[in-house]
Amino acid sequence: MVTGAVRVLRAAIVPLALIGLTALAGVVLGRVYAGDLLTWLVIGAAVGSVLVSVAARRLPSWLVAPVSVAAMAGWTLWSLRLAAAHAELPGGLLEITADAARNGIPRLLTAMIPVEPTPDTVLVPVVAAWLTGLAGAEVALRAGRVLLGYLPAAGLYAAALYVVGPNAAPAVGATLAFVTVAAVGLAAPARTTPAGGDPTAELAPRVRAAVRLRLATSAALGVALVVGLVALLGPVLADQVDGRPVDPRRYVEPPQVQTLDENPLIRISGWALHPEQKLLDVSTERAAAQAGDTAPSAEPATEDRPAANDTGGASVRIRLAVLSDYDGVTWRVGATYRNAGRILPAATAPRDSTVRTVRQQVTVAELSGRLLPAVATPREVSGARVAYDQASGTLIRPEGLTPGLRYAVTSAEEHPDSNLLATANVPAGEEVARVLRVADGVPDPMRRLAAQLAEENGAPYARALAIEQFLSEHYRVVADAPSGHAYPNLGFFLYGPRNGGGQEGTSEQFAAAFAVLGRLSGLPTRVVVGFRARGQGPVLAGDAFAWPEVLFDGLGWVSFDPLPRPNEEPRPVEEDFRPTPEDPPPSEAPEPTVEPSASPEPVAAPAGPPGRDGVSTPVLVAGGSGGLLLLVGALLLTLLAMRRSLTRARLGWGDPGQRIAGAWREVTDALRLAGRPVGDDLAATEVAGHARQALAEARARRAGSDTDSSGGGDAAAGADVGGVDELAELLNRVGFAPDAATPDQATRAAEAASVYVATLRAARPWWRRVLWSTNPTPLRQAHHSPHHPKRPQR
Repeated sequence: MVTGAVRVLRAAIVPLALIGLTALAGVVLGRVYAGDLLTWLVIGAAVGSVLVSVAARRLPSWLVAPVSVAAMAGWTLWSLRLAAAHAELPGGLLEITADAARNGIPRLLTAMIPVEPTPDTVLVPVVAAWLTGLAGAEVALRAGRVLLGYLPAAGLYAAALYVVGPNAAPAVGATLAFVTVAAVGLAAPARTTPAGGDPTAELAPRVRAAVRLRLATSAALGVALVVGLVALLGPVLADQVDGRPVDPRRYVEPPQVQTLDENPLIRISGWALHPEQKLLDVSTERAAAQAGDTAPSAEPATEDRPAANDTGGASVRIRLAVLSDYDGVTWRVGATYRNAGRILPAATAPRDSTVRTVRQQVTVAELSGRLLPAVATPREVSGARVAYDQASGTLIRPEGLTPGLRYAVTSAEEHPDSNLLATANVPAGEEVARVLRVADGVPDPMRRLAAQLAEENGAPYARALAIEQFLSEHYRVVADAPSGHAYPNLGFFLYGPRNGGGQEGTSEQFAAAFAVLGRLSGLPTRVVVGFRARGQGPVLAGDAFAWPEVLFDGLGWVSFDPLPRPNEEPRPVEEDFRPTPEDPPPSEAPEPTVEPSASPEPVAAPAGPPGRDGVSTPVLVAGGSGGLLLLVGALLLTLLAMRRSLTRARLGWGDPGQRIAGAWREVTDALRLAGRPVGDDLAATEVAGHARQALAEARARRAGSDTDSSGGGDAAAGADVGGVDELAELLNRVGFAPDAATPDQATRAAEAASVYVATLRAARPWWRRVLWSTNPTPLRQAHHSPHHPKRPQR
């Protein structure tokens, strides 16, 4: 009786050891998962796979694998259904399984820590655990090779450690348990032996002695081999104990946003032109304020213009994107999105801010892209699978937004204590270098404006308020302002002539100008794009706007609103800031310094006796003036000839690609001569827009004096503007395929450049037209490379 119990126990040790080794891999991997659902699912897979093999030991070996795989399919489907219900994911089981099968591995390696146990993040561990148990049981129980049967479990355990990487503490306890379980399993053979317990008991004495000698020799050689390997590899492995584990997530690209979502700031102007377009349906609910849960706003709110830090009422700001990177041309999101589950990782709230819970029900209407709108900062999302950027607190839906998509978000809305803003400092150092970085090429007037505002206001919050007040009091909001927030666009917005479209824009220019001026003043800033919702009902395109935020120590990000108050006429910029005459703003670049003037009449010298043998003074004056005039005339003729030769060479020499590039240089030289130079950092299409604007302003200035500028020139207007656009497109093509240009395209490029240059020159005053052809500036620029875009800009 005792012998039978011992045999049963010895026969159960190896299967139990296999179950324990496989389950420990789930324990290790579960350390980076939220909750313990994944651990229990892996333990179930380990138990099921080994028990199926034990129960099927009497079946033919070829039949065990199909039976076990069928059982695995059932356990896996049940696990996926349980994970979907736990994560509150919509959809049928077939749809969920297909999505998990397609995306299981990449989502597991790009998921945010802690990983939510969703179908796509539990599928691979559950299947791997089942197959590991099946392989180990067949090798250890059916073939009797216990040590070899442990290899699949050891491989799964090592894979779990690799996937966890540096995202959890060292698994010392689990590793010791793994070694202990393996040793216990090795102590019992997989096959039962005769009653005496000696596998050589039924052999002849001589044969028995030979077998024992062979076994002892093999054991000794094995021990020696193990000791030798430990001696050789031990020091190498010991040196790696303190090393940081490799994170496999760095080898897998996380979900990416589209170009439209990388810079949603450019969508503001399009939405402003179609304010009635329905983008979302939103229902929000703020949790009841607790004692002391109040946060005074930084400035009073009005009916049409909420306070910068609005904390109550029906209005709520729904954030779409946070843009922290600026290169002088474009604001970009620059976020790293990680697949996330229903529960998002909680961030530490600023110590001097209060937090209020806001629940939202959002239904997508006509909003496109991947960015998922939500009140800052989201903590829980249901109804949609999302990816999350913890640095900015923004969400995307990797599959993209679709009409009718409905999801719910619970957010922790932070409200800084405005009583502390006046004395708060701003952080500095590498941690905030990204939001303090100022790209090269800042226009000097913008630097002077920032310096003036900073000089008059020492405290950081006072500086921010000064910038906000300056923008709100001097500029106007117009719905049809062109999009753009590069340095030239901001320069024209700040200093351009009001009668020519300057000093007005959408919230895009207001927020971008605030952020740039803030960084120039030493404030860490960023731009946020979102919507102003009324709490219940539709969110229209007209509700979209951008606002700047400033980071304060202990208070977090504080929003500001530089938009002007309704029904307030802006004051002239010159009342508070006037650029120095010798360095005008970029929107009114300096004109050529050579000004025409009448030749001064010679001043009669005092009468006196002429030299006895010399020439009289009047003769000397007349001769000197005549020689100077001849010298000036010769110089002007030489410059005129050189300029014409340069134009002929650009438009007529070389292959078609070189001629197209030469035509482009003619246009950029004309802009420089007109006092509207363009930087090398602009794309070709942006330069074309700049050229159209320069021509429009030149015609507007001349309209008051030349009556023919509004009549016969209208027909040419469309031609020269369209020609510049076509020339920009040809230049883009040449930039990527220089040999693909045709002679006909080069001819059209030359004609477009000639028409535009002639039209722009004709819009100048007569005396500037005289100087146009002899200005030496293009000769100095002749050896500069043409403006080639980095990629086509449509």
